[in-house]
Amino acid sequence: MKSNYVEEDGLYTEDGTVDIYKRPANKLKTGKWKACRFILGNECCERLAYYGMSTNLVNYLQTRFNQGNATAASNVTTWSRTCYITPLLGAFLADSYMGSVPTSPRTPRTDSKG
Repeated sequence: MKSNYVEEDGLYTEDGTVDIYKRPANKLKTGKWKACRFILGNECCERLAYYGMSTNLVNYLQTRFNQGNATAASNVTTWSRTCYITPLLGAFLADSYMGSVPTSPRTPRTDSKG
């Protein structure tokens, strides 16, 4: 008796990968380089925003918040450290306690709020 989703010709993945409807993923429509352009585009935009903001943040803190140069630079350094450490903390929590697969769809929302 044949399953509804698995065929004999190897059309579907055999490693347990599923689509958004919890069906076995189709090898021809998933994986490989299809998602790469979105990941690279997202990372490019994120890096541009990060470095663009960090460059101007010292000047902003000096003019709007009347901070001295050393205080503003220290605050930007703290912000930079926080930006680099929170993904590591999130990865640890996701892998250790929540499971990485259920956490992945929540990542963009959390990343945009951070």
